[in-house]
Amino acid sequence: MCLRKKVGFVVFYQKQNIFSFNALVAAIETERKLNDIEIYFIRGKENLYNDLEEISDKHESTVLAISFFTTQLWEVRDLVKSLRKKYGTKVLFIAGGPHPTGDPEGTLKMGFDLVVRGEGEETLIEILTNAKNNKSLNEIKGIAYLDKDGKIILTKKREWLDLNKYPALPSRNIKYGAIEITRGCPYVCYFCQTPYILGTTPRHRSIKSICDAVKIMKEYEKTDIRFITPNAFSYGSQDGKTLNLPELELLLISIEKIIAPKGRIYFGSFPSEVRPEHVTDETLGLVRKYAANDNIVIGAQSGSQKILNSCNRGHTIDDVYNAVKLTVKSGLIANVDFIFNLPNETDEDINLTIDFMKELSILGAKIHTHSFIPLPQTVFANEAVKKINEKTKKVISELTSKGLAYGDWKKQEKLAEDIANYFNRRN
Repeated sequence: MCLRKKVGFVVFYQKQNIFSFNALVAAIETERKLNDIEIYFIRGKENLYNDLEEISDKHESTVLAISFFTTQLWEVRDLVKSLRKKYGTKVLFIAGGPHPTGDPEGTLKMGFDLVVRGEGEETLIEILTNAKNNKSLNEIKGIAYLDKDGKIILTKKREWLDLNKYPALPSRNIKYGAIEITRGCPYVCYFCQTPYILGTTPRHRSIKSICDAVKIMKEYEKTDIRFITPNAFSYGSQDGKTLNLPELELLLISIEKIIAPKGRIYFGSFPSEVRPEHVTDETLGLVRKYAANDNIVIGAQSGSQKILNSCNRGHTIDDVYNAVKLTVKSGLIANVDFIFNLPNETDEDINLTIDFMKELSILGAKIHTHSFIPLPQTVFANEAVKKINEKTKKVISELTSKGLAYGDWKKQEKLAEDIANYFNRRN
């Protein structure tokens, strides 16, 4: 008869959520007291449903971690419901990520035992340590749970994490992906969760720490390097607004030395973007000199200055126009984000956005189309959602047919309606 191991930690490793789990597992690996914990990465709902049985039989305690966005809440709700029915209390269900952080009570009522609020590295280490030692989880900082009367309990908030305390990628449980180089955003756009979850003061991972992750990837012949950051050109900046180009260039030089001669850097393109006012001849020059991407993603969001102001964007229409003009002149493609149906829009604002999209497309930009989605914990969380009007749809269709627009606005429009209804029913 095999002895059961103490704790099994199961990560639901979905495509949309792998980057955060890479950082979390990297942090767990640094704790020697957790070296005996087995970590399982499971893709797909069916695999998770089936594999948990064998895993829970092999361990005294099994901890399942699921990270998700608000747009995923229905599939996660249904998944947890089915898992609870099969496994009951044999598995400790913990949730983290943008939606659970913004809506901890609703997440707990979906069937989770604990919600990790905000950054998860130190919280998760404590959860696993206490699970291993049969200690209470209730006093751990940065979590939420329901007491015996169904009342939500929020424990004390954690201090912001020094990103250099833990590696960016795991070195034993090898996983690859975009490397997170910055957390926190000073702009506090009213539709965005980032500053509410990760703070308004930028925290940058050191060049050494980033390069250590690049070396791990190179060891396994993964030399296409991408980054996660709220604003790529702000790397090294103390306030996130004033650029630090020497530090940014040093980062790119340092990575290039590691991955040469065949490796490629992708900077300012998916999965990150850049602020329009930070697009200059100098920043574009760094992209052209060191990066392999043929495009950058520029956040515009609206063609109405009134709407930009009401969203607290902190830049002007002219900033966007100049960014596109400079980008195209440099030989790069300008992919420009627009969000339709932002709160407070009038017909005049919509027409200004339509005209601006046309103007930018004439310059050579491609329009990346989005629908406004109300997200928990943001200023716009409780704002009403609307259907995109026919005039806007026609322009999007025309631009798309010419290869000048792309995006999931239709899917997002439906999700926005469902999300708004979900929160309205709760309220």
